[in-house]
Amino acid sequence: MTESNWKTPYWPDGVSHTVSDYNFPVFKFLDDSARDYPNLPFTIFSGASRSFAKVKDTADRVANFLAGKGIKKGDKVAIFLPNLPQFPEILFGILKAGATAVNCNPSYTAHELNHQLKDSESKMVFCMDHPEFYPNTLKAIEGTGIKTVITCNVKSYLPKIKGILGGLLGKIPTAGPLQPGHLKFDDIVASSKPVPPKVQINPMEDTAIMLYTGGTTGLPKGAELTHCNFTSNVEAIYQYSRLVHEEGGKPEKMRSGGYHCSLGVLPWYHSFGITVVLFLSAKVAGKLVCVPDPRAGNPPFTEVLKLVQKERPTFMSAVPTIFVAFTNHRDIDKYDLSSLMGCFSGGAPLPPEVCKRFEEKTGSVIFEGYGLTETSPVLCSNPSFKETRKVGSIGFPIPGTDIKIVDLEDPKKVLPQGEDGEIAACGPQVMKGYWKRDDANDEVFVNIDGKRYFLTGDIGHIDEDGYVLITDRKKDMIIVGGFNVYPRDVEDILYTHPKVELVAVVGVPDDKSGEKVKAFVKIKDGEKVTQEEMQEFCKENMAGYKRPKFIEFRNEIPVSNVGKVLRRVLRDEEKK
Repeated sequence: MTESNWKTPYWPDGVSHTVSDYNFPVFKFLDDSARDYPNLPFTIFSGASRSFAKVKDTADRVANFLAGKGIKKGDKVAIFLPNLPQFPEILFGILKAGATAVNCNPSYTAHELNHQLKDSESKMVFCMDHPEFYPNTLKAIEGTGIKTVITCNVKSYLPKIKGILGGLLGKIPTAGPLQPGHLKFDDIVASSKPVPPKVQINPMEDTAIMLYTGGTTGLPKGAELTHCNFTSNVEAIYQYSRLVHEEGGKPEKMRSGGYHCSLGVLPWYHSFGITVVLFLSAKVAGKLVCVPDPRAGNPPFTEVLKLVQKERPTFMSAVPTIFVAFTNHRDIDKYDLSSLMGCFSGGAPLPPEVCKRFEEKTGSVIFEGYGLTETSPVLCSNPSFKETRKVGSIGFPIPGTDIKIVDLEDPKKVLPQGEDGEIAACGPQVMKGYWKRDDANDEVFVNIDGKRYFLTGDIGHIDEDGYVLITDRKKDMIIVGGFNVYPRDVEDILYTHPKVELVAVVGVPDDKSGEKVKAFVKIKDGEKVTQEEMQEFCKENMAGYKRPKFIEFRNEIPVSNVGKVLRRVLRDEEKK
């Protein structure tokens, strides 16, 4: 049992400060739901569904196959897949074999994937049967010693008529002939028994998934996340998240047994998507809508709006850029989005204006949270109902989690309430450490009062009501003439301009003041704004030292595959 008595009068009613009963392997979420609700649909893809019993059966067969191929406890098996229905089956199968899943972004270059395969010492790879993904995988495994690649095709996961027509018309992408020793996923499932090997797993110590950090400085590092890192996080989120299921009803825990449907717009190779979408759906026996590409359609995001209307999801976890895309979609009023009860925002700060617009359009409630890859990922969350939610904050540490604000120069020095400093976190969801990187571990862990805290690299403070507020990333802070300027502060103000769609603010070198503020602004379709108009808006709404010295209008602003605005890319462009 892990406890954290966070002092605030606004702690959600009925929510415990403790998290307990999480000492079990991650795949127990699937096994329990398959036992209790075998015939309920779990994954939904292109109109076809697979039951919990079917997903468990396939995962057991994958585990059986891996054991037959010599994969042992602790071995690494990589997954290069978008959000396809095979993903949960493969992931749970790897874990049932006692192995560690290495989840990699399938759209990375071969060079980026090659580094992760070599660094993780992966022994096998699952990838998509596709004319681009498979050749990229072949390049990525060069020099790694990996002999077995398993390709996954969507044909057998489509409704029968779609699969037949797609095959006849050649619309289903395929990689073509495979190299010797490489196998098709459907074949390995058909030839394996639904009997996973008997492996002794220590949930507290054994690494379940290795996730590579973004690599903003140097090469990406592998964060080792144990079974209990994930199970404790899922249990804490389940305990903390309270939704109003009927009009006039009281907030309650998410209901089990197929009541909820989650929209899988977040990639499952990322910790946010794995925990708050995939694992939480398995925990509550909810439906999981597979969305390989949320940007699909013309204009972008049209197909995912159609999915919301068709599948009626009750819950969506997303990054702010997806909420922005929804609210600015020209046809949003044509779709019924009323099924959405609650939306969890994370991955980047949620501008208050974006939150307001989305809720006005959908009738849903967004509760913003905060976490990192290294923390499985959730550390904090706003209460999930409007009465005690504080927009612009990240709420309170979830059950079992403690947050301290520490001095930027001396992380062992805890700062008083209200002062800005680095956010440090302690809890059962904090990673075991970086794979084979003791030097990096020494930099991010600090001992405070006999407990191990993780230094997040984010700057923030705790306000008078006990809410945690992020000021900005430590590395993103801009210093203008000795004054600290936090990009998020400037961005939030710019988002209130009615013609602005997307914003990124960075610091650029200046001989006189050290740095100046530069804003990159994307204007909504059909709108026009002049430099003079935008500068006047800034003059009216922010202090002089915060005002962007330069404003550049862009048709697109770079975002990561997860949807985070990439300030780093813009800074690098400015340096050049």
